[in-house]
Amino acid sequence: MIITIGGRAGSGKSTVAKLLAKRLNLKVYSMGDLTRRIAEERRISLIELNRLQERDPSIDTEIDNLQRELGRKENDFVIDSRLGILFIPMADFKVFLDANEIVRAKRILNDARTLERSTELNDTVAKLREREESEIKRYRQYYSFNCYDKDKYDIVINTSILLPEEVVELIVKKIENENKKE
Repeated sequence: MIITIGGRAGSGKSTVAKLLAKRLNLKVYSMGDLTRRIAEERRISLIELNRLQERDPSIDTEIDNLQRELGRKENDFVIDSRLGILFIPMADFKVFLDANEIVRAKRILNDARTLERSTELNDTVAKLREREESEIKRYRQYYSFNCYDKDKYDIVINTSILLPEEVVELIVKKIENENKKE
């Protein structure tokens, strides 16, 4: 089974992907972790990396090719990726996670990810908006695709007031219900 988890920054994609993979005994891949690693290697922020990606598609191409390859070579995994549903269209189940902008900013402020963190809530909200605008621009330009179009997913979950374990439970129940229909 292949499960893609897309959604907004700070919505819980990585956390939920790891918990869901553990629950279902699947491998887990995080394109967010890979992107952060690229930014760290270049010693730049995620915002700066996004701006660079707007001018240089080679970084996106590297990440995109990795996802395509995973979809071709592996059968059982969970992937946390905004573009997972584009590059792994044969995924068995597609999840979109969302949350209130303030909740997402607070999560990022409390997270250990130094590349995305600011000390001010309003600054973090501004960075979230800038990042999403950059992604929307790039993905439209490169792929004619909007990763925030919720209609493309099997389930959309607002994680604002849910614990990650509750989100995983909702996903597992939806998968079980879909499997019963088949």
